[in-house]
Amino acid sequence: MSPGARQDKPAEKPTQNNDQHSHDVDARGDHVMGFSHEKATHHFRLYPDGGAIEITSNDPQDAATRDEIRRHLGHILGMFSAGNFRAPMLIHAVDPPGAATMKQLRSEIAYKFENLDHGGRVTIVTHNPEALKSVHKFLRFQIKDHKTGDGLEVVKNRLPL
Repeated sequence: MSPGARQDKPAEKPTQNNDQHSHDVDARGDHVMGFSHEKATHHFRLYPDGGAIEITSNDPQDAATRDEIRRHLGHILGMFSAGNFRAPMLIHAVDPPGAATMKQLRSEIAYKFENLDHGGRVTIVTHNPEALKSVHKFLRFQIKDHKTGDGLEVVKNRLPL
């Protein structure tokens, strides 16, 4: 199985609708993000004060994918900071849970972009309880719809750069 390939959990029984939805999310994501999902790994982290979106190239030598990841995350930073969640809606074909409240409370949420060795990270921080709940809803949706296998629980320790 390739590094970017998805794997169903043993308890899950894929259905044609689920398979088609995953295929459609991948195809739309490749178009919107500007790089192939097969060449990158997504992670969505939940922290006590927000969370993070991390994307890295599966091939450390693939500078083109690394650069496209950074460009995409830079766009996400600008869009989300302005309360624009159109990219996730285009990828998932639905408004992700939490996005409407994140838009409404955008002045209560801070976004920061950081380069990682093979990609990048957008860190999301808020001290507003309603915004925090929405950020966590949004990230949990991303974890499930992208099938990243990331935990759905809030972790206390941030991962190092």
